[in-house]
Parts: sequence; structure tokens; C-alpha cells
Amino acid sequence: MTEKRILLIVSGGIAAYKSLELVRLIKRQGIAVRAVMTKSAAEFVTPLSLGVMTEDQVYGDMFDLKEEREIGHIQLSRQADLIVVCPATANIMAKMAAGISDDLATTILLATDKPVLAVPAMNVRMWNHPATQRNIAQLRADGVTVMDPDEGSMACGEFGPGRLPEPPDVAARICAMLDHPFDAALTSGRAPSTKAATPLVAQPDFSDPAHRPLFGKRVLVTAGPTYEAIDPVRYIANRSSGRQGFAIAQAAAEMGADVTLIAGPVHLVTPPGVIRIDVESAAEMMAEVQKALPTDVAIMVAAVADWRAANVPEQKIKKDGAAIPPLMLAENADILATLAKHAQRPKLLIGFAAETEKMVEHAQAKLTKKGCDWIVANDVSGDVMGGANNAFHIVTKDGVESWPDSPKDVIARKLMEKISDAV
Repeated sequence: MTEKRILLIVSGGIAAYKSLELVRLIKRQGIAVRAVMTKSAAEFVTPLSLGVMTEDQVYGDMFDLKEEREIGHIQLSRQADLIVVCPATANIMAKMAAGISDDLATTILLATDKPVLAVPAMNVRMWNHPATQRNIAQLRADGVTVMDPDEGSMACGEFGPGRLPEPPDVAARICAMLDHPFDAALTSGRAPSTKAATPLVAQPDFSDPAHRPLFGKRVLVTAGPTYEAIDPVRYIANRSSGRQGFAIAQAAAEMGADVTLIAGPVHLVTPPGVIRIDVESAAEMMAEVQKALPTDVAIMVAAVADWRAANVPEQKIKKDGAAIPPLMLAENADILATLAKHAQRPKLLIGFAAETEKMVEHAQAKLTKKGCDWIVANDVSGDVMGGANNAFHIVTKDGVESWPDSPKDVIARKLMEKISDAV
């Protein structure tokens, strides 16, 4: 089947940052994406970020002679099977309705004979304004598909229609317009073709196929950092690379387990035989962890942010030379402690403690406080986060077992062998 292609036009609304998520979801469905940004969109999302997600050049300047010579706005409009304007601001929809073409995006829209999908996002008062409603009616009469916005609270405190529909809903509409099968499972972060047909397929290091001590066991692993939004373009994060968690997930799969890996924002290849679910925030990770239950073993390796911004504005916080804006924090839910008290508590629950001092003492206190079975403590005062090596102290109610500094994949295999003996 010939690969379907969309041209995504990102206009300058506060919801432009969600275009990155939309691109990710669309590509997971097997649809190619090329992007065009308006000048104002670049105030919210960088062309570099969008280019990384689309794996293609991002177009923005109609008067760039090199771009016009190499592809041109006419070719951009013709090479797509569908043109998607997301977010579609009141401004760009007004231009579309009036046939105005004063930049690359609007010129493409006027020059195309391909189907067009507009996904509105704006303030509730702008959405309800007679001019906007008149423009929407004109666009629909012209054959443009205009999605209805979601209802929700606005940055100004108002509530009503105007919020950008959630990226999975937009992805589903795009697939429908392209007559392309839509796989809802891929919108949850499940990467395509990451689960092996049998655990043995993911055991290249074992010469004896009978050596699969975790066959039939379900293992849940979390890995990487979480990002907690401050505003649409800034976030609170940490230096976790996810490498240790991914190595543990790979070792578990190699030993025959059915592995679910819930990963924060990292750029790592999914281990063979592993179901991977990508998340961003602590709240998203909590939700996916609970969805993954029941499980025999849970290994909470992720460096989950302890705090998040108490209030996240819908618009970027501007530096205006006045006083530095205060950052009020709220505490995130404790995933490890929640699992320890859960009705479907894993048979073996393991937490990680990233410490810069008094590793064993802090891990022992955490073991009691969290209610888990083991705490794996490691010293992150050096280059462990992002590095190739690690050293563990495994703290249980029976004592402490210390392992020397070793490559992370070696540590992961050793840990999984210890877990297989315990379950």
C-alpha cells in the first residue's frame, strides 16, 4: 500500500506545542508528515523541534529562493494527500475563508486541490464571535472539514468551547479522511512492532532456549525522567537518561518475561520483545502504571519528579523586566507508595533511590516509608545519570547487598537473575 502523506500547517496559537504530539501519533500510524509553520507559530514551537519530529525540513518562508527552487509552494500543496491546519487560529481561518494568501501557509491553502482539515483552537469568546462562526460556515461550504473544538477552562479563567481537540482525536480524524486504518493502541504510546512473537526471540544471549527463568511472568519497568510543565514551552526535569531502566527491561525480556516498559521522554531504542509506553509527566506515568496491573514484578527505575508547577498557564510566561514570577510547586503523587498499597500490588515491588550522600541510610528509610520489598540505591553524584556504568546497593528487610561499579547492562542482568530467584 502506498504510504499516505499529510502536510501539517502549524499556525501561531498557544496550542501549537501540541503539534509535536500530533506528529508523533500520526507517524506511529504509518503516515508521513511534512510541516509548514507560520511566522507566529515559531514563537511557540521551534522549527528544529518540529523538524526532529517529522524527520524532514520545516518550511516557513515563501520568499526563501532556495526553498522555492527546490520544492515550491505548489509542489508542497500537491505532494500531500491531505492538508491539516492544526492549530487553526481565528486569524488563519479568516484568511482561508476570504482567500487571502499573504504567507507560505495561506498560499498553499489557496493553491491546493487536496482535502483540507482545520482543527480550531482559540479563546471561547473568539470562537463564539459572529465573524468566526461566519468564517467557519464559509469554510465548510467551500469543502473544508472543520473539527469542533473541545470545551474546557481557558488561561483567562473562562470556560467553554475553543480548546484544541486532543491529539489522538485529531489523529483518528486524519486517518478517517485518508481512509487509513486507525490503531487506537498506538496513541497510548505503544510503539509499533515492539513485542516479540515469543520471549525466546528476545533472548539472543542465551545459547540454551530452556534457560528462561522468567517465562510466564509479567514484569513492569519504569524508566527515564518525567517532564512537569511550567508553561507551554518550559518544564521541570532531571538528568535521567533512562539507560538503566531500558537495560533492565531488555534483561527481563531476554529471560523470557512479558515486559511492559513505561518510559519518560528519552531517545532510546525499544528493546526487542518489550511493549513500550511513552509518557511525559508523573501523572501520565502513574495512570499507565496502574493500567499495566496486575504484574508479578514491578521495578520502578524512573526518576519521577517530586514536584510539579501548581498552576500551568496556557500562554508562555514572558520576561518583561519586572519582578521574577514566582514558581509555586505542588507535590506529585508517589507512584511507588501507591503501588505498595494497591489492591493489585505486584508480588515483588522494587524501588530505586538516586542519592548523592548516605545512600544506604536513605534507602533503608525509603524502604520503610514506601512499603516496597527492595530498594536499589545508587550514587548519582558523578556521571551515573547518562553514563554507561552504575553501582548498586540493594536494601531489603534482611540487609544490604552491594555491587561494584559495572556497565549498566551487566548490572541489569545481575539484578534480573536475583529477581528470578525471588519469584
